[in-house]
Amino acid sequence: MTADTPAVSLTRAFTDLLAAWRPHHPELLDRCRLLLLDGLAVAVAGAGERGPSLMAEQTRAECPDGPATVIGHGFATSVVQAARVNGMAMHVLDFEPMWNPPNHALSTLLPALLALAELRERDGEGPQGHAVLRAIAKGVEAQGRLRLASGQIEPARLSIHPPGAVGALAAALACADMLGLEGERLAAAVAVASSRTGGLLANVGSMTKALHCGDAAANGVQAAMLAAAGFSADEDALGSPRGWGASLFGATFEPAHLLAPIGIGRAINPGPAWKLFPSQFATHFAITAALEAREAIGADALKRISRVELRTPVMPYIDRPRPYSGLDGKFSWQYTAAIALLDGKVEPASFKDERRFKEDVVALLDRTVLIGDGAISGRFDQMHVEISVELNDGQIIQRRCDAPMGSWSRPVPDERVTAKARALLVDAIGAEKTMAVERAIAAPGGFHIRPLMALLA
Repeated sequence: MTADTPAVSLTRAFTDLLAAWRPHHPELLDRCRLLLLDGLAVAVAGAGERGPSLMAEQTRAECPDGPATVIGHGFATSVVQAARVNGMAMHVLDFEPMWNPPNHALSTLLPALLALAELRERDGEGPQGHAVLRAIAKGVEAQGRLRLASGQIEPARLSIHPPGAVGALAAALACADMLGLEGERLAAAVAVASSRTGGLLANVGSMTKALHCGDAAANGVQAAMLAAAGFSADEDALGSPRGWGASLFGATFEPAHLLAPIGIGRAINPGPAWKLFPSQFATHFAITAALEAREAIGADALKRISRVELRTPVMPYIDRPRPYSGLDGKFSWQYTAAIALLDGKVEPASFKDERRFKEDVVALLDRTVLIGDGAISGRFDQMHVEISVELNDGQIIQRRCDAPMGSWSRPVPDERVTAKARALLVDAIGAEKTMAVERAIAAPGGFHIRPLMALLA
């Protein structure tokens, strides 16, 4: 070792920092309880969608038994496969919280933790509920730091889908921490996961987008289990010249973000933006503006509208004037605004093919124009969207959204998030089981994961 050689690699310094942090603050744990409830509710609601269902069918054929529940499909499978299917279910509706910098930190993390917790409880390790809460805090913290270190904050500048880039690493760290790994073994878990990243933005709008999150959860928990068994990886897979940072992000990689002091935790500061609509988060700005415009127009929107103009940040991947499916519509400024104007609401059913190709939607999309304005920031905490609706009588209705409800500058109370989760759960599993889920998560002492997951099977 020379004087210029660091005593500890970037990877080891990062994992040591997270390992030493004890996320026991009551406010932080309460936030993680709410994240757990929201994540489970969204997963239950998404489990029956076509993408997760296809993956569940394949999983049942290949591995029809195991310690970990496949949500909504009535069977259990291996830890890795359950994390994959449930990760897809948790993300497919695009209804789980958004983070700053932009990322899907929950669907890449929580399914891995739940599957591992079920295994540990089966093997006599005691109730794992509180361990899951602490691991959520660590995984969210890790993903926020990795996203900042990427240097790719504005969505228009992304080279890879963020959950595919950072999710597996954070899931590996959080799962390895649950397993009690530390030092070299904890760093090895993250290093193994660093070679299992991916997620092309070309697949946004397809079933494969949810697979990015499912794969991140599966690859993360598998990396942790491999590291626990002695599996090896490069000692600095994050910071080496051919490592994660240099390979994925090149000159924009800023490793100092990985080692900054930890405050109360990123699950609190800056915390999540709670999604109240099941679509890509930037579209929430257009939805909010369109809903406000509809209030001024009235319910007979289609009959009175001659033209709609949207002025947005430049984000080519959600400039989709003619979505090829309802699912693709989740990533369309134009479609989400049209649905909000026509229906006065945006919900999971808004993104079914049946709604996408109804005559009123097709007609309004034909009248909708999008202007990408390079002067508007694409950062979710700085952007805005304007809508101008011209009516047949020449009247023009204009509205602007600087932040949708649930976002960082327009927070909603915890009760609003709980109500969203409760509605999704009741619709899928009924009121009695929903109450049991809420009671389990709110338990002041330790709580078990296996009976909680059984309610969702």
